[in-house]
Amino acid sequence: MIRQRSMLYVELTRFDKPIGWLLLLWPTLWALWIAAEGMPGWHLFLVFVLGTILTRSAGCVMNDYADRDIDRFVERTRSRPLTSGAVTPRQALILALCLLVIASLLVLTTNTLTVYLSFVAIPLAVIYPYMKRYTYLPQFFLGLAFSWGIPMAFAAQTGSVPTLAWLLFIANLLWIVVFDTIYAMVDREYDLQIGMKSTAILFDDADRLIIGILQGMVLLVLVIVGERLELSWVYYLSLFVAGGIFVYQQFLIKDRKAEMCFRAFLNNNWFGATIFSGIALHYFIQ
Repeated sequence: MIRQRSMLYVELTRFDKPIGWLLLLWPTLWALWIAAEGMPGWHLFLVFVLGTILTRSAGCVMNDYADRDIDRFVERTRSRPLTSGAVTPRQALILALCLLVIASLLVLTTNTLTVYLSFVAIPLAVIYPYMKRYTYLPQFFLGLAFSWGIPMAFAAQTGSVPTLAWLLFIANLLWIVVFDTIYAMVDREYDLQIGMKSTAILFDDADRLIIGILQGMVLLVLVIVGERLELSWVYYLSLFVAGGIFVYQQFLIKDRKAEMCFRAFLNNNWFGATIFSGIALHYFIQ
């Protein structure tokens, strides 16, 4: 019984699907390594890795809580614990609260500025799941929530949030709109039937073109970051490889088939890892 209940909570928090926290973690690590000019201390490294996993898991619970009455209309989500009734809304809210409290305790081990910034992160995580009811840009709000670890990482490491942090924030925000639009393409037909909104619906037949433009903008902002920091050739090599990853994603989504769009979404893990490798190697070989 305990094992069965535990597995329900694992499914609810997506602990069994690391792609979500990896996509959130990579840009946070970009920021930490740049702010520290190399490997950060183990304290901040653990705070941000564990905090990322906990807040992402809490966000998943809040998302399922918000969507508990509509997930049953989507084939991919109708068996989720909240929608199926295996977990009650009250139990889900208690779980989300516990995760956020633990994450907040981690933040309290950093400095005052980071704690203040964390007060913005929680409202962003809470309001995002409801945005697809009111706007065609829920991916933008997800981008705000997922990117907030960047200024927090700079604040924790340096005690300030420089312009460079906001450049990384913009690059990551654009990247999130890219991969979450691709993700939304998987469920586009279901969303149209039940009246939900997304950038995939907003972009319509221009989806691939707009995604391509956004991908180019991501790389452009990352080039600007590299120039400002005077990063070495290894960073630009990582950008070249990352550009190839974006091209591959365009190939995967060319026919807009749901299973291929989902593969393209998952492929973004390699984009984040590639950029991180370029940043980490630059500081390692210096």
